[in-house]
Amino acid sequence: MRTAFLARRLATLVSGALAALVLTAPAHADNVATPGDFTGYGFDQCLAPSQGSMNMWLNRSPFFAVGIYISGDSRGCRNQPNLTPAWVSTQLAKGWRLLPITLGPQASCSTHFPRYSDDKVIFSARGTTGGYPRARSQGQAEAVKSVNAASALGISAGSTLWYDLEAFDSTNTGCRESALRFLSGWVWKTKSLGYRAGVYSSASSGIAVLDRARINRPGSFVLPDAIWIARWDGVADTRTTYIGDEGWNPHARVKQYQGGHNETYGGVTINIDRNWVDLGRGSVAPKEKSHCGGVHVNYWVYNAVKPGIKWPAKVKALQCLLKERRAYAGPVNGVYDDATVAAANAWQQRVGRPVSSTWSVHDWTTLLSAGAEPVLKIGSASPGVRRLQRALNAELSSPNLTVSGRFNANTLAAVRIWQKQVGRPVTGVVAWDSWARLQG
Repeated sequence: MRTAFLARRLATLVSGALAALVLTAPAHADNVATPGDFTGYGFDQCLAPSQGSMNMWLNRSPFFAVGIYISGDSRGCRNQPNLTPAWVSTQLAKGWRLLPITLGPQASCSTHFPRYSDDKVIFSARGTTGGYPRARSQGQAEAVKSVNAASALGISAGSTLWYDLEAFDSTNTGCRESALRFLSGWVWKTKSLGYRAGVYSSASSGIAVLDRARINRPGSFVLPDAIWIARWDGVADTRTTYIGDEGWNPHARVKQYQGGHNETYGGVTINIDRNWVDLGRGSVAPKEKSHCGGVHVNYWVYNAVKPGIKWPAKVKALQCLLKERRAYAGPVNGVYDDATVAAANAWQQRVGRPVSSTWSVHDWTTLLSAGAEPVLKIGSASPGVRRLQRALNAELSSPNLTVSGRFNANTLAAVRIWQKQVGRPVTGVVAWDSWARLQG
Protein backbone atom coordinates (compact mmCIF):
# COMPACT_ATOMS: atom_id res chain seq x y z
CA MET A 1 0.00 0.00 0.00
CA ARG A 2 2.74 2.41 0.96
CA THR A 3 4.64 1.63 -2.26
CA ALA A 4 1.56 2.41 -4.32
CA PHE A 5 1.01 5.62 -2.33
CA LEU A 6 4.59 6.73 -2.95
CA ALA A 7 4.29 5.94 -6.64
CA ARG A 8 1.12 8.02 -6.90
CA ARG A 9 2.75 10.83 -4.91
CA LEU A 10 5.80 10.82 -7.19
CA ALA A 11 3.57 10.92 -10.26
CA THR A 12 1.71 13.88 -8.78
CA LEU A 13 4.94 15.75 -8.08
CA VAL A 14 6.29 15.10 -11.58
CA SER A 15 2.98 16.18 -13.11
CA GLY A 16 2.99 19.35 -11.03
CA ALA A 17 6.55 20.17 -12.07
CA LEU A 18 5.69 19.78 -15.74
CA ALA A 19 2.57 21.88 -15.32
CA ALA A 20 4.64 24.62 -13.75
CA LEU A 21 6.94 24.52 -16.76
CA VAL A 22 4.24 24.51 -19.44
CA LEU A 23 0.72 25.53 -18.48
CA THR A 24 -1.09 23.77 -21.30
CA ALA A 25 -4.77 23.60 -22.08
CA PRO A 26 -5.91 20.53 -24.02
CA ALA A 27 -6.26 21.18 -27.72
CA HIS A 28 -9.64 20.61 -29.32
CA ALA A 29 -9.90 16.91 -30.11
CA ASP A 30 -10.81 17.50 -33.77
CA ASN A 31 -8.03 19.99 -34.52
CA VAL A 32 -5.46 18.63 -36.95
CA ALA A 33 -1.79 19.52 -36.76
CA THR A 34 -1.20 22.54 -38.95
CA PRO A 35 -0.16 23.35 -41.64
CA GLY A 36 0.37 19.70 -42.61
CA ASP A 37 1.16 18.84 -46.22
CA PHE A 38 0.58 21.90 -48.38
CA THR A 39 1.90 23.84 -51.35
CA GLY A 40 0.02 27.02 -52.18
CA TYR A 41 -0.67 30.65 -51.38
CA GLY A 42 -0.78 32.15 -47.91
CA PHE A 43 -1.15 35.56 -46.32
CA ASP A 44 -0.33 37.11 -42.98
CA GLN A 45 -1.40 40.30 -41.31
CA CYS A 46 -0.97 41.89 -37.92
CA LEU A 47 -4.53 41.31 -36.67
CA ALA A 48 -6.31 37.98 -37.09
CA PRO A 49 -9.30 38.72 -39.38
CA SER A 50 -12.90 38.42 -38.28
CA GLN A 51 -14.81 35.24 -39.03
CA GLY A 52 -16.86 37.00 -41.69
CA SER A 53 -13.69 38.14 -43.46
CA MET A 54 -12.17 34.66 -43.25
CA ASN A 55 -15.32 33.12 -44.73
CA MET A 56 -15.38 35.53 -47.66
CA TRP A 57 -11.68 35.07 -48.37
CA LEU A 58 -12.03 31.30 -48.16
CA ASN A 59 -14.62 31.37 -50.94
CA ARG A 60 -13.10 34.10 -53.12
CA SER A 61 -9.35 34.54 -52.50
CA PRO A 62 -6.49 32.33 -53.76
CA PHE A 63 -5.21 31.87 -50.19
CA PHE A 64 -5.48 28.69 -48.14
CA ALA A 65 -2.87 29.47 -45.44
CA VAL A 66 -2.86 32.32 -42.92
CA GLY A 67 -0.19 33.58 -40.53
CA ILE A 68 -1.47 34.53 -37.07
CA TYR A 69 0.46 36.27 -34.28
CA ILE A 70 -0.22 34.19 -31.19
CA SER A 71 2.58 35.24 -28.82
CA GLY A 72 5.46 37.64 -28.13
CA ASP A 73 5.75 40.99 -26.36
CA SER A 74 7.12 42.69 -29.49
CA ARG A 75 4.07 41.99 -31.64
CA GLY A 76 2.59 44.98 -33.40
CA CYS A 77 -0.90 43.76 -32.44
CA ARG A 78 -0.73 42.53 -28.87
CA ASN A 79 -4.51 42.61 -28.55
CA GLN A 80 -6.11 39.96 -30.78
CA PRO A 81 -9.87 40.13 -30.16
CA ASN A 82 -10.71 37.64 -32.92
CA LEU A 83 -8.07 35.06 -32.01
CA THR A 84 -9.82 32.52 -29.77
CA PRO A 85 -9.87 28.70 -29.52
CA ALA A 86 -13.21 28.77 -31.36
CA TRP A 87 -11.68 30.88 -34.16
CA VAL A 88 -8.77 28.43 -34.53
CA SER A 89 -11.03 25.36 -34.57
CA THR A 90 -13.35 26.98 -37.10
CA GLN A 91 -10.56 27.84 -39.54
CA LEU A 92 -9.02 24.37 -39.31
CA ALA A 93 -12.41 22.73 -39.86
CA LYS A 94 -12.93 24.87 -42.97
CA GLY A 95 -9.55 23.81 -44.41
CA TRP A 96 -7.36 26.82 -43.60
CA ARG A 97 -3.69 26.07 -42.84
CA LEU A 98 -2.52 28.13 -39.87
CA LEU A 99 1.00 29.52 -39.41
CA PRO A 100 1.21 30.52 -35.70
CA ILE A 101 3.84 33.23 -35.13
CA THR A 102 5.73 34.44 -32.06
CA LEU A 103 7.38 37.87 -32.19
CA GLY A 104 9.28 38.13 -28.92
CA PRO A 105 12.78 39.39 -28.06
CA GLN A 106 14.63 40.70 -31.10
CA ALA A 107 18.31 40.95 -32.02
CA SER A 108 20.25 43.32 -29.76
CA CYS A 109 21.43 45.44 -32.71
CA SER A 110 18.01 45.81 -34.34
CA THR A 111 17.18 49.45 -35.07
CA HIS A 112 13.42 48.94 -34.60
CA PHE A 113 13.28 47.16 -31.24
CA PRO A 114 12.41 47.29 -28.44
CA ARG A 115 9.03 48.40 -29.75
CA TYR A 116 7.51 49.20 -26.35
CA SER A 117 8.83 50.08 -22.92
CA ASP A 118 8.33 46.54 -21.59
CA ASP A 119 9.57 44.26 -24.39
CA LYS A 120 13.11 42.91 -24.26
CA VAL A 121 15.85 42.36 -26.79
CA ILE A 122 18.07 39.28 -26.92
CA PHE A 123 20.81 39.24 -24.30
CA SER A 124 24.11 39.80 -26.11
CA ALA A 125 26.52 39.02 -23.23
CA ARG A 126 29.00 36.29 -24.22
CA GLY A 127 29.23 34.70 -20.80
CA THR A 128 32.38 33.24 -19.23
CA THR A 129 32.62 30.47 -21.85
CA GLY A 130 31.63 32.61 -24.82
CA GLY A 131 28.51 30.54 -25.41
CA TYR A 132 25.91 33.25 -24.84
CA PRO A 133 24.10 31.18 -22.18
CA ARG A 134 21.64 33.92 -21.26
CA ALA A 135 20.47 34.24 -24.87
CA ARG A 136 19.98 30.47 -25.11
CA SER A 137 18.02 30.36 -21.85
CA GLN A 138 15.99 33.37 -22.99
CA GLY A 139 15.07 31.48 -26.18
CA GLN A 140 13.98 28.44 -24.20
CA ALA A 141 11.79 30.55 -21.94
CA GLU A 142 10.19 32.20 -24.96
CA ALA A 143 9.49 28.76 -26.43
CA VAL A 144 7.51 27.84 -23.30
CA LYS A 145 5.42 30.97 -23.82
CA SER A 146 4.91 30.08 -27.49
CA VAL A 147 3.77 26.56 -26.70
CA ASN A 148 1.49 27.77 -23.90
CA ALA A 149 -0.15 30.24 -26.28
CA ALA A 150 -0.53 27.64 -29.03
CA SER A 151 -1.97 25.01 -26.71
CA ALA A 152 -4.39 27.47 -25.11
CA LEU A 153 -5.72 28.27 -28.59
CA GLY A 154 -6.17 24.60 -29.44
CA ILE A 155 -3.24 24.42 -31.86
CA SER A 156 -2.34 20.75 -31.64
CA ALA A 157 1.05 19.24 -30.89
CA GLY A 158 2.83 18.39 -34.12
CA SER A 159 1.91 21.77 -35.59
CA THR A 160 4.69 24.10 -36.74
CA LEU A 161 5.21 27.21 -34.62
CA TRP A 162 7.20 30.10 -36.11
CA TYR A 163 9.59 32.55 -34.46
CA ASP A 164 9.72 35.95 -36.14
CA LEU A 165 13.23 37.41 -35.96
CA GLU A 166 13.17 40.71 -37.79
CA ALA A 167 16.10 42.05 -39.84
CA PHE A 168 19.33 42.93 -38.05
CA ASP A 169 22.99 43.70 -38.80
CA SER A 170 24.49 40.24 -39.29
CA THR A 171 28.03 41.68 -39.42
CA ASN A 172 27.75 42.58 -35.72
CA THR A 173 29.34 39.52 -34.11
CA GLY A 174 27.76 39.73 -30.66
CA CYS A 175 24.36 40.52 -32.09
CA ARG A 176 24.54 37.70 -34.63
CA GLU A 177 25.91 35.03 -32.27
CA SER A 178 23.49 35.80 -29.47
CA ALA A 179 20.59 35.69 -31.94
CA LEU A 180 21.77 32.27 -33.14
CA ARG A 181 21.91 30.96 -29.55
CA PHE A 182 18.48 32.41 -28.84
CA LEU A 183 16.98 30.70 -31.88
CA SER A 184 18.76 27.46 -31.07
CA GLY A 185 17.27 27.52 -27.58
CA TRP A 186 13.80 28.39 -28.89
CA VAL A 187 13.88 25.66 -31.52
CA TRP A 188 15.17 23.01 -29.10
CA LYS A 189 12.59 23.76 -26.44
CA THR A 190 9.70 24.04 -28.92
CA LYS A 191 10.56 20.64 -30.40
CA SER A 192 11.04 19.04 -26.97
CA LEU A 193 7.50 20.16 -26.06
CA GLY A 194 5.99 18.30 -29.01
CA TYR A 195 5.74 20.97 -31.72
CA ARG A 196 7.70 21.57 -34.88
CA ALA A 197 9.79 24.73 -35.05
CA GLY A 198 10.16 27.22 -37.88
CA VAL A 199 11.97 30.55 -38.13
CA TYR A 200 10.87 33.60 -40.11
CA SER A 201 13.48 36.23 -40.93
CA SER A 202 14.90 38.46 -43.62
CA ALA A 203 16.64 36.56 -46.41
CA SER A 204 19.74 38.73 -46.08
CA SER A 205 20.09 38.53 -42.29
CA GLY A 206 18.45 35.85 -40.16
CA ILE A 207 17.90 33.31 -42.95
CA ALA A 208 21.40 33.77 -44.39
CA VAL A 209 22.89 33.47 -40.88
CA LEU A 210 21.00 30.21 -40.25
CA ASP A 211 22.09 28.80 -43.60
CA ARG A 212 25.75 29.65 -42.99
CA ALA A 213 25.51 27.99 -39.57
CA ARG A 214 24.03 24.89 -41.22
CA ILE A 215 26.86 24.73 -43.75
CA ASN A 216 29.89 25.90 -41.77
CA ARG A 217 29.09 24.85 -38.20
CA PRO A 218 27.10 21.62 -38.39
CA GLY A 219 25.99 20.39 -34.98
CA SER A 220 26.69 23.71 -33.24
CA PHE A 221 23.06 24.83 -33.17
CA VAL A 222 19.64 23.24 -33.13
CA LEU A 223 18.30 24.31 -36.50
CA PRO A 224 14.61 24.83 -37.32
CA ASP A 225 12.51 22.26 -39.12
CA ALA A 226 11.49 24.89 -41.67
CA ILE A 227 12.37 28.44 -42.68
CA TRP A 228 10.16 31.36 -43.71
CA ILE A 229 12.09 33.68 -46.00
CA ALA A 230 11.22 37.37 -46.15
CA ARG A 231 12.25 38.37 -49.65
CA TRP A 232 9.94 40.81 -51.44
CA ASP A 233 10.92 39.99 -55.01
CA GLY A 234 7.36 39.41 -56.25
CA VAL A 235 8.06 35.79 -57.23
CA ALA A 236 5.77 33.10 -55.80
CA ASP A 237 8.36 30.44 -55.05
CA THR A 238 10.66 29.58 -52.13
CA ARG A 239 13.97 30.60 -53.68
CA THR A 240 16.27 33.50 -52.90
CA THR A 241 19.73 34.47 -54.08
CA TYR A 242 20.85 34.89 -50.45
CA ILE A 243 20.93 31.12 -49.86
CA GLY A 244 21.25 28.05 -52.06
CA ASP A 245 18.60 25.44 -52.77
CA GLU A 246 20.14 22.71 -50.61
CA GLY A 247 18.92 23.63 -47.13
CA TRP A 248 15.34 23.01 -46.02
CA ASN A 249 14.36 21.37 -49.27
CA PRO A 250 12.14 19.82 -50.38
CA HIS A 251 8.97 21.13 -48.75
CA ALA A 252 10.40 22.95 -45.72
CA ARG A 253 10.21 26.57 -46.86
CA VAL A 254 7.83 29.50 -46.99
CA LYS A 255 8.63 32.74 -48.81
CA GLN A 256 7.02 36.07 -48.07
CA TYR A 257 7.39 37.49 -51.57
CA GLN A 258 5.32 40.68 -51.27
CA GLY A 259 5.10 43.10 -48.36
CA GLY A 260 2.19 45.02 -46.89
CA HIS A 261 -0.54 45.97 -49.37
CA ASN A 262 -4.33 45.85 -49.63
CA GLU A 263 -6.19 43.05 -51.38
CA THR A 264 -9.96 42.81 -51.76
CA TYR A 265 -12.07 39.69 -52.28
CA GLY A 266 -15.84 39.58 -52.11
CA GLY A 267 -15.85 43.20 -50.98
CA VAL A 268 -13.58 42.50 -47.98
CA THR A 269 -10.26 44.39 -47.94
CA ILE A 270 -7.34 43.30 -45.76
CA ASN A 271 -3.80 44.67 -45.60
CA ILE A 272 -1.56 41.63 -46.00
CA ASP A 273 1.84 40.21 -46.86
CA ARG A 274 1.75 37.52 -49.57
CA ASN A 275 3.48 34.15 -49.16
CA TRP A 276 4.17 31.00 -51.10
CA VAL A 277 4.00 28.01 -48.75
CA ASP A 278 5.63 24.63 -49.41
CA LEU A 279 5.61 22.39 -46.33
CA GLY A 280 5.25 18.78 -45.22
CA ARG A 281 5.08 16.63 -48.33
CA GLY A 282 3.57 19.43 -50.36
CA SER A 283 -0.01 19.07 -51.62
CA VAL A 284 -0.41 15.34 -52.21
CA ALA A 285 -3.72 13.68 -53.08
CA PRO A 286 -4.51 10.29 -51.55
CA LYS A 287 -4.41 7.35 -53.93
CA GLU A 288 -7.63 7.00 -55.88
CA LYS A 289 -9.87 4.17 -54.78
CA SER A 290 -10.90 1.54 -57.30
CA HIS A 291 -14.24 2.11 -59.03
CA CYS A 292 -16.52 -0.94 -59.33
CA GLY A 293 -13.62 -3.38 -59.22
CA GLY A 294 -11.45 -1.57 -61.74
CA VAL A 295 -13.74 0.33 -64.11
CA HIS A 296 -11.96 3.25 -65.78
CA VAL A 297 -13.79 6.53 -65.11
CA ASN A 298 -11.12 9.14 -65.92
CA TYR A 299 -11.33 10.49 -69.48
CA TRP A 300 -10.39 13.62 -71.38
CA VAL A 301 -13.65 13.39 -73.36
CA TYR A 302 -17.03 12.18 -72.11
CA ASN A 303 -19.10 11.38 -75.20
CA ALA A 304 -22.87 11.70 -75.32
CA VAL A 305 -24.50 8.28 -75.00
CA LYS A 306 -27.75 7.28 -76.74
CA PRO A 307 -29.44 4.06 -77.80
CA GLY A 308 -27.86 2.48 -80.86
CA ILE A 309 -24.45 4.15 -80.39
CA LYS A 310 -21.90 1.91 -78.74
CA TRP A 311 -19.42 3.40 -76.34
CA PRO A 312 -18.94 0.34 -74.10
CA ALA A 313 -16.11 1.83 -72.00
CA LYS A 314 -18.01 5.07 -71.42
CA VAL A 315 -21.25 3.20 -70.71
CA LYS A 316 -19.38 1.13 -68.12
CA ALA A 317 -18.17 4.35 -66.53
CA LEU A 318 -21.75 5.69 -66.54
CA GLN A 319 -23.14 2.51 -64.98
CA CYS A 320 -20.38 2.44 -62.38
CA LEU A 321 -20.80 6.08 -61.35
CA LEU A 322 -24.58 5.69 -61.11
CA LYS A 323 -24.07 2.57 -59.01
CA GLU A 324 -21.70 4.46 -56.68
CA ARG A 325 -24.46 7.04 -56.20
CA ARG A 326 -26.95 4.21 -55.51
CA ALA A 327 -28.88 5.18 -58.60
CA TYR A 328 -28.36 1.94 -60.56
CA ALA A 329 -28.50 -1.70 -59.46
CA GLY A 330 -27.83 -3.53 -62.72
CA PRO A 331 -24.64 -5.06 -64.12
CA VAL A 332 -21.67 -2.93 -65.16
CA ASN A 333 -21.46 -4.44 -68.64
CA GLY A 334 -21.10 -1.49 -71.02
CA VAL A 335 -24.55 -2.04 -72.59
CA TYR A 336 -26.84 1.02 -72.74
CA ASP A 337 -29.98 -1.04 -72.21
CA ASP A 338 -33.41 -0.21 -70.85
CA ALA A 339 -32.31 -0.60 -67.22
CA THR A 340 -29.40 1.79 -67.74
CA VAL A 341 -31.60 4.31 -69.55
CA ALA A 342 -34.16 4.14 -66.72
CA ALA A 343 -31.43 4.82 -64.14
CA ALA A 344 -30.08 7.65 -66.28
CA ASN A 345 -33.57 9.16 -66.57
CA ALA A 346 -34.06 8.95 -62.80
CA TRP A 347 -30.76 10.78 -62.29
CA GLN A 348 -31.70 13.47 -64.81
CA GLN A 349 -34.96 14.02 -62.98
CA ARG A 350 -33.18 14.12 -59.59
CA VAL A 351 -30.80 16.91 -60.62
CA GLY A 352 -33.30 18.91 -62.68
CA ARG A 353 -32.02 18.01 -66.14
CA PRO A 354 -34.32 17.31 -69.13
CA VAL A 355 -35.32 13.65 -69.08
CA SER A 356 -34.12 12.00 -72.27
CA SER A 357 -32.79 8.68 -73.53
CA THR A 358 -29.70 10.64 -74.57
CA TRP A 359 -27.10 11.01 -71.86
CA SER A 360 -25.54 14.38 -72.72
CA VAL A 361 -22.25 16.06 -71.84
CA HIS A 362 -24.06 18.19 -69.23
CA ASP A 363 -25.58 15.05 -67.72
CA TRP A 364 -22.05 13.70 -67.40
CA THR A 365 -21.05 16.90 -65.59
CA THR A 366 -23.77 16.52 -62.96
CA LEU A 367 -22.81 12.92 -62.25
CA LEU A 368 -19.04 13.40 -62.32
CA SER A 369 -19.22 16.34 -59.90
CA ALA A 370 -21.79 14.80 -57.52
CA GLY A 371 -20.87 14.60 -53.87
CA ALA A 372 -19.53 16.86 -51.15
CA GLU A 373 -18.83 20.52 -51.95
CA PRO A 374 -15.41 21.41 -50.49
CA VAL A 375 -13.75 24.72 -51.28
CA LEU A 376 -11.05 23.97 -53.86
CA LYS A 377 -8.22 26.20 -55.04
CA ILE A 378 -4.46 26.10 -55.68
CA GLY A 379 -3.01 23.83 -52.98
CA SER A 380 -6.05 21.55 -52.69
CA ALA A 381 -5.35 17.83 -53.08
CA SER A 382 -8.25 15.45 -52.55
CA PRO A 383 -10.83 13.16 -54.14
CA GLY A 384 -12.95 16.31 -54.54
CA VAL A 385 -10.34 17.71 -56.94
CA ARG A 386 -10.61 14.52 -59.00
CA ARG A 387 -14.38 14.97 -59.26
CA LEU A 388 -13.81 18.56 -60.36
CA GLN A 389 -11.20 17.61 -62.95
CA ARG A 390 -13.46 14.94 -64.45
CA ALA A 391 -16.39 17.39 -64.57
CA LEU A 392 -14.27 20.06 -66.29
CA ASN A 393 -13.09 17.51 -68.85
CA ALA A 394 -16.74 16.81 -69.62
CA GLU A 395 -17.90 20.44 -69.59
CA LEU A 396 -15.14 22.10 -71.61
CA SER A 397 -14.12 21.38 -75.17
CA SER A 398 -10.50 20.35 -74.63
CA PRO A 399 -9.01 21.05 -71.19
CA ASN A 400 -7.26 17.64 -71.28
CA LEU A 401 -6.87 17.63 -67.50
CA THR A 402 -4.99 14.76 -65.95
CA VAL A 403 -7.20 13.49 -63.12
CA SER A 404 -4.50 13.74 -60.48
CA GLY A 405 -6.44 15.04 -57.49
CA ARG A 406 -4.07 18.03 -57.29
CA PHE A 407 -5.42 21.49 -58.01
CA ASN A 408 -2.56 22.69 -60.20
CA ALA A 409 -2.06 25.51 -62.69
CA ASN A 410 -3.84 23.61 -65.50
CA THR A 411 -6.84 23.00 -63.25
CA LEU A 412 -6.87 26.67 -62.25
CA ALA A 413 -6.88 27.75 -65.92
CA ALA A 414 -9.76 25.36 -66.70
CA VAL A 415 -11.78 26.62 -63.72
CA ARG A 416 -11.35 30.21 -64.87
CA ILE A 417 -12.43 29.35 -68.41
CA TRP A 418 -15.49 27.50 -67.14
CA GLN A 419 -16.46 30.26 -64.69
CA LYS A 420 -16.32 32.84 -67.48
CA GLN A 421 -18.24 30.55 -69.81
CA VAL A 422 -21.16 30.07 -67.38
CA GLY A 423 -21.21 33.65 -66.11
CA ARG A 424 -19.81 33.03 -62.66
CA PRO A 425 -17.30 35.38 -60.91
CA VAL A 426 -13.90 34.40 -62.33
CA THR A 427 -12.11 33.69 -59.05
CA GLY A 428 -10.29 30.46 -59.81
CA VAL A 429 -11.87 29.15 -56.60
CA VAL A 430 -14.49 26.41 -56.61
CA ALA A 431 -16.88 27.14 -53.74
CA TRP A 432 -20.52 26.23 -53.05
CA ASP A 433 -21.89 28.34 -55.91
CA SER A 434 -19.63 26.70 -58.50
CA TRP A 435 -20.52 23.24 -57.19
CA ALA A 436 -24.23 24.11 -57.39
CA ARG A 437 -23.83 25.05 -61.05
CA LEU A 438 -21.83 21.90 -61.87
CA GLN A 439 -24.16 19.56 -60.02
CA GLY A 440 -27.41 21.10 -61.26
